[in-house]
Amino acid sequence: MQMRIAVEGCMHGDLDNVYATLLHLQEVQNIKIDLLLCCGDFQAVRNEKDLESLNVPPKFRSMNSFWKYYSGEKVAPFPTIFIGGNHEASNYLWELYYGGWAAPQIYFLGFAGVIKFGNIRIGGLSGIYKSHHYNMGHYEKLPYSEQDIRSIYHVREYDVHKLLQIEEPIDIFLSHDWPVGITACGDLKALLRQKPFFEQEIQEGTLGSKPAAELLGKLRPSYWFSAHLHCKFAALVQHEKDGHSTKFLALDKCLPGRNFLQVIEIESGPGPHELQLDEEWLAITRKYNAVFPLTIKNANYNSVHLGTEQCLQFVRNKLQTRGSKPFEFVQTAPCYKPSQPVADGVFHGFYKNPQTEALLQFLELEYLLNKMPESRKPAANLAPLISGCSFDYLGEDIPIDDIDDTEDSKEVDPEYAQEG
Repeated sequence: MQMRIAVEGCMHGDLDNVYATLLHLQEVQNIKIDLLLCCGDFQAVRNEKDLESLNVPPKFRSMNSFWKYYSGEKVAPFPTIFIGGNHEASNYLWELYYGGWAAPQIYFLGFAGVIKFGNIRIGGLSGIYKSHHYNMGHYEKLPYSEQDIRSIYHVREYDVHKLLQIEEPIDIFLSHDWPVGITACGDLKALLRQKPFFEQEIQEGTLGSKPAAELLGKLRPSYWFSAHLHCKFAALVQHEKDGHSTKFLALDKCLPGRNFLQVIEIESGPGPHELQLDEEWLAITRKYNAVFPLTIKNANYNSVHLGTEQCLQFVRNKLQTRGSKPFEFVQTAPCYKPSQPVADGVFHGFYKNPQTEALLQFLELEYLLNKMPESRKPAANLAPLISGCSFDYLGEDIPIDDIDDTEDSKEVDPEYAQEG
């Protein structure tokens, strides 16, 4: 049996147009789309206060359309799974660090995670790679400073380490930035015709994510999807270890005439096609949660005492009793009301998400997300768009979509400068 999965590049909060495009596609091609995957920059903004944690220049902070799905004004027409990028309302995503429903029918994979849709196993890593934060813990705390907003989405070694423990096959993997070196496995000349300014970084081996490349070599998924660089690029990775191959595809962002969507068909069981918690990932979460690093220091893996088999058996027993459906969506922050702007000070701070609490209680783990140890902060020096949209392979032009947070970088994000 074939499952049809739509893959989208950078969402940038434009859910209405992406869903409208897919509904139109279903109608004109007489097909049924079973699932939508989004490769980051989702921008799950619930209200005006979330905009304060959204990593974009202030004049481009806009509510866009996610709030409609969070409030219940609209319901996503397809089950949707997304990862985080570098333009996110990170306060909300931190509530759902382990993954969970960001809105009905819209599931966040967490800072790192694995979920099953039917019998398709989907993994993902949120954020982008920056070497100077990689070996730190998750030290950022609410209310976020400008510096925190620009670092919280940087990939941490702890989350990658957990993903590297996966042994069972992964069908699809999502990352926001590309695995470093992936350009050698596709049509590099065509890419450089679109993006000539990539050439130096490619030559230096700095275009992309080193941790993502490590995960690609270890997990060897059948498909790997990315976004971030605002162009479409396909590659085929042949793995020497077992002769297996990975089909890689990067996609653009949602704009008219851009290659932001791809629909793939993948072999699947008869169903039901619904989200289920992943047994192996829950076991990995249980094993490593005690060393979750919440300061600038990385995790101390020597203090992990739980065994892998012990954790797997624990999770199996629990799932047998409860079942494997994710915990139910719960609104935490107030919903946006266009006719009634929220006054300053009406709500603020950290929300404990009941989904996260329920998952940790299920795994018999301590809730750590709002713990604030003294040394947490680092030192100072430290209308449907179907017209012009293509559904097959090859891309379009825009500068790299990233606000760099290095101390010497004072540039405005070129993406927003062009659109302003």
